[in-house]
Amino acid sequence: MQSASDRHEYPAHWEADVVLRDGGTARIRPITVDDAERLVSFYEQVSDESKYYRFFAPYPRLSAKDVHRFTHHDFVDRVGLAATVGGEFIATVRYDRIGADGMPASAPADEAEVAFLVQDAHQGRGVASALLEHIAAVARERDIRRFAAEVLPANSKMIKVFTDAGYTQKRSFEDGVVRLEFDLEPTDRSLAVQYAREQRAEARSVRRLLVPGSVAVIGTGRTPGGVGRGVLGNIREAGFTGRLYAVNKAFPEDLKELDGVPAHRSVQDIEEQVDVAVVAVPAEYVPDVVTECGEHGVQGLVVLSAGYAESGPDGRERQRALVRQARTYGMRIIGPNAFGIINTADDVRLNASLAPEMPRPGRIGLFAQSGAIGIALLSRLHRRGGGVTGVTGISTFVSSGNRADVSGNDVLQYWYDDPDTDVVLMYLESIGNPRKFTRLARRTAAAKPLVVVQGARHGGAAPQGHTVRVTRLPHTTVSALLRQAGVIRVDTITELVDAGLLLARQPLPTGPRVAILGNSESLGLLTYDACLSEGLRPLPPLDLTTAASAADFHEALSHALADDTCDAVVVTAIPAIGDATTGDAELAQALSSAAERVPGKPVQVVHVELGGLAEALSAAASTAPRPAATAPRTAPRAASTAPRTATRTHPVRPLDFPAEPLPEPSDAAENTPRLIPAYPAAERAVRALGEAVKYAQWRREAAEPGKVPEYEDIDEKGAARLIDGLLTRGQGLTLGTDETCDLLGKYGIEVHRALHAPTPGAAVDAARTLGYPVALKATAPHLRHRADLGGVRLDLADEEQLRRAYAELTELFGRPEELRPVVQTMAPRGVDTVVRAVIDPAAGAVLSFGLAGAASQLLGDMAHRLIPVTDRDATSIVRSIRTAPLLFGWRGSTPVDTPALEELLLRVSRLVDGHPEVVAVTLEPVVVATHGLSVLGASVRLALPPARDDLGPRTLPTY
Repeated sequence: MQSASDRHEYPAHWEADVVLRDGGTARIRPITVDDAERLVSFYEQVSDESKYYRFFAPYPRLSAKDVHRFTHHDFVDRVGLAATVGGEFIATVRYDRIGADGMPASAPADEAEVAFLVQDAHQGRGVASALLEHIAAVARERDIRRFAAEVLPANSKMIKVFTDAGYTQKRSFEDGVVRLEFDLEPTDRSLAVQYAREQRAEARSVRRLLVPGSVAVIGTGRTPGGVGRGVLGNIREAGFTGRLYAVNKAFPEDLKELDGVPAHRSVQDIEEQVDVAVVAVPAEYVPDVVTECGEHGVQGLVVLSAGYAESGPDGRERQRALVRQARTYGMRIIGPNAFGIINTADDVRLNASLAPEMPRPGRIGLFAQSGAIGIALLSRLHRRGGGVTGVTGISTFVSSGNRADVSGNDVLQYWYDDPDTDVVLMYLESIGNPRKFTRLARRTAAAKPLVVVQGARHGGAAPQGHTVRVTRLPHTTVSALLRQAGVIRVDTITELVDAGLLLARQPLPTGPRVAILGNSESLGLLTYDACLSEGLRPLPPLDLTTAASAADFHEALSHALADDTCDAVVVTAIPAIGDATTGDAELAQALSSAAERVPGKPVQVVHVELGGLAEALSAAASTAPRPAATAPRTAPRAASTAPRTATRTHPVRPLDFPAEPLPEPSDAAENTPRLIPAYPAAERAVRALGEAVKYAQWRREAAEPGKVPEYEDIDEKGAARLIDGLLTRGQGLTLGTDETCDLLGKYGIEVHRALHAPTPGAAVDAARTLGYPVALKATAPHLRHRADLGGVRLDLADEEQLRRAYAELTELFGRPEELRPVVQTMAPRGVDTVVRAVIDPAAGAVLSFGLAGAASQLLGDMAHRLIPVTDRDATSIVRSIRTAPLLFGWRGSTPVDTPALEELLLRVSRLVDGHPEVVAVTLEPVVVATHGLSVLGASVRLALPPARDDLGPRTLPTY
């Protein structure tokens, strides 16, 4: 509860920018006493019908008393929020705590009445839904648990706002009024509704930028050269289908056209609507341009101008001001310091970028935070496409520059259900919101491949211009979490293009079995070895000899594709002797023809870069006959419309809930020729194939993600009481041994007792208490969990052995007070492992597992999963470390009890997921025996958890 002293403090943290249903933005903020004139003006623009619905009576104007009441709030029992655009109110919401007047502050009611009013011109934009999310979050913060609302039956729009929100509610009808009551605790359904609205709104906000009806280039010079003039030329030469304008305040008044494009001194001089403005003026002039665009109703900005966060602290503040100013007018920004955007669709043809050539149309969505990397990727895709439209080209391209507003998350929302995009390639130098990115990536990857390469991953800091959240997780852990979400993680932009080529026009492999055939025995053996290195299962290579004809290749490939024992085919080829051009063309046609006849398996070609086989394959793709019926390229689209969270016996927060079916691919997808990708090296081809195999396996497993099981012996309420009591002692608390054992015991995790032994006599007393045989351990930080250093003595059967071991330890390592020795009961022998969980402020709660010991630490052999983990996650994490064979009977050893280990992982996950105050757990060592396991060491740290914005109302971040 809030104390009386802070009841009138302005809660600045309630301010937020949100994306509305139509893709525009609005600002939500508390209403204050300074808003009286805005409130009156807003009310005057509301229709009489809307006023009647709000007050249940004709109410033409607000009285002075009303204005005072609606602008004076204590921000605890009475709260009002307004949605604003251009600084003016477009909607309001308020709650009044029921029974608060006259009630002591120490005992307030936990229910409040809520009411909305939306300006008629803005109804249907989702303003009320956004306000409801925010006022509900405010209410929960002020210990209000339920809302009540009275609505006239004819006010169907407002009833729908409440009923569609997903909260648990009840409805009654009395005296001609519908009374709705609903709990404010988030539910799986309310979060699903929130995520679905977020996806639609953010996708539409990006669509407004990528599919504009009109574009103005601001900063176009009169003479050739310069950024503005160059972009104007690129848009015009690409054949943009909308209206195009050149804008520069330095234009003479009599200048009407520039390069055949209408010319204006200001955006405001343009009589028609302008959807997108490309800004290419010096940074100091950008604020004036933004004001003009906002007042003219421009929907979005692509800011190419530099001089922002990449230039230092002053530029960073200039960047924040730019975002605040643009959002005031409901505009979204790509940039600043951006390379631009491209849309190759026939009905758009937009090249609003610095790329001098319009990329070939295709079905790859491309995102790059770096302009230089973006142009390199565009160039490589163009070269590898061999000149065939629709084969390896792009659908849309976004270079975000400093990513001050529109980010990779936003563009993912657009590509998720874009029917013109089959594969998403992303070059990221930073991830502004890893928790949200992981959620969106999982949902996107369940529908279409998502390939990501991270730059600047070893520098320890984000690139200049990127303001991101701090994560304590190493890059390898972040990479593992992305893979858990279905992301295809690669290390270089070369691998990014290689994977994209395979995934764009080839079906997903159904398994790891690979047939290899070709006219070079050596190249076939290299391919075979590469398959083994990637964990694939290659069949013995088929050598067709250098005398093989195109017909021989056709027959061999047809036979391999028809073989049920293979899931993919790699063709190796060296140039034919004689007329290479004719030979390449014939071979390409033969391979393409065979692949089209059996379309369910991926085919790749490894070639020597002496001939023109890659180009010939591209040309063959455009002339190959289409089969009458083809197998689906990926899993059926309908399968991706079901919620992709686990079927749970224990309720947890959903990762995503698509509310609507994905659109079917466009006709262009079905009519696009199937290109066989060509690679100049066997390792590159096989690496791309290996990633496709792993992704296909993830897709199959994602269809049945498992569940979070219940355990009858878990005492969740008892653990909560214990944690609350411990936190009264302060924050950042590392629990003592007894407290750790008590808390873990609430979740059925038993820790072997360890008794301190500051003297030999105390060690003997401890052994008598615990019972022989015992272990004697030094717990000093430099010796803890280091049996290899000799700080542990095991299987001590009696007092004599215990005293002798105590003397040896103190003689070798120092005085008892330095060693901190303990005595512990012996556990059955087995494999030593370690289980950890930590709450990272950026990525969220992460569970880690590996074998204990220096070797695993040096190798970094740890597996990671986001919490909560399902039973399938637990099974996967145990098997995903490189040293996992030691758990399953390596070299004749006895397999250990992995089911018990998986149950321990699930219990730790449940503890951390159910109590976010548990910010770190370490169980080390966990000895997994043939039957059962023993937790020999444990530590727990409590603290206030990092703030989570993924469970709160929708809001746009400010980087």
